[in-house]
Amino acid sequence: MPDRDITRLTLYGDSISGNCMKTKWVAELLELDYDWVEMDLMAGATQTEEFLALNPVGQVPLARWPDGRVLPQSNAIMLYLAEQAESDLVPSDPFTKAQMMSWLFWEQYSHEPAIAVRRFQKLYLKKSDDEIEPSLMAKGRRALGVMELQLTRTDWIVGDTFTLADIALVAYTRLAHEGGFDLSEFPSVERWVSRTEAELGIPHAMPKEGHAL
Repeated sequence: MPDRDITRLTLYGDSISGNCMKTKWVAELLELDYDWVEMDLMAGATQTEEFLALNPVGQVPLARWPDGRVLPQSNAIMLYLAEQAESDLVPSDPFTKAQMMSWLFWEQYSHEPAIAVRRFQKLYLKKSDDEIEPSLMAKGRRALGVMELQLTRTDWIVGDTFTLADIALVAYTRLAHEGGFDLSEFPSVERWVSRTEAELGIPHAMPKEGHAL
């Protein structure tokens, strides 16, 4: 049974964060009513006593409902919102759902720690390439290669169906160029980014000269 408070949530997040934007995109796709509270990570907004009372881990995104329930972690929030809304963003077939879940786990373990971290260090901490851990480029390229292999076989990450896996993975893939990654080396991924951005109704993030149509 859908949660009776599902259309009355508050999302805390920083718009520079792909993890935070995932939750916003899902809420909008599901046409949920929500309040967005912008949290400036660089200014330490998640480390205040007020926010730590909500989430002792001191991280965003965070979802909060009027009855006091809070839920951290981007993929958990996306999954909860989509399942409560009975959305086809979550496959009904148990095995296909498990495949989607495996990509959600992989995104947080093997993709985000390389691509998002390198982007943050290069774009926001203004580190030179020589100052950034070299393994981040290798790990990020390996992750993009895994996606390229999958997307040469299927239109979406999980077969022919647009799911939460696409939303989770596009969040930082579309911004990979800001971390020094060249998506033109991964043409299937680049085309998929365009399709996913169109599905979400968000602007193309990549510069035009580097964007495959």
